[in-house]
Amino acid sequence: MALFGSLAALSGQLARFDHFAAAFAYVAEARRAGSEAQRLLAGLPAGETGRVELAGGAFALPQAYLTRARAEGRWETHRAYIDVQAVIEGEEFMEVADRDRLTVAEDLTPGRDVIFYQPFDHGSVLRLGPGSAAVYFPSDAHLGCIPIGAPALVRKIVVKVPVVG
Repeated sequence: MALFGSLAALSGQLARFDHFAAAFAYVAEARRAGSEAQRLLAGLPAGETGRVELAGGAFALPQAYLTRARAEGRWETHRAYIDVQAVIEGEEFMEVADRDRLTVAEDLTPGRDVIFYQPFDHGSVLRLGPGSAAVYFPSDAHLGCIPIGAPALVRKIVVKVPVVG
């Protein structure tokens, strides 16, 4: 089941698990003014994604993008990684639903670790802004980048945490 809330709450709940510690440490660094992670994220032009290797097989994807119409997005899940998605600047709506309620459109696993789904109109809506995050497990289909009002710039860290099993 997806988790959503403040970074402080999620970090407190999950950072004690070794495989999440690197994720929350990197997000904290990205929020620290003047840090290398913050400079990397702030320097990304809209539409660009970086990649930073972390401990334990995790990696961070600093992203800068303009939110877009919901119809332009795609529902997705992952098998090998758990997503920790933390908004650093801007805000967006994200939707989440149990993957068993959706129909697979395209399975790009294992190569890209992403499964895309047919459009679905019955997800739960989350509002993410600075200081908030969502954690999506393999059973959590998610659709992001949805604008709150007019399209706007979002700077976000997505950390891919390996599924421990």
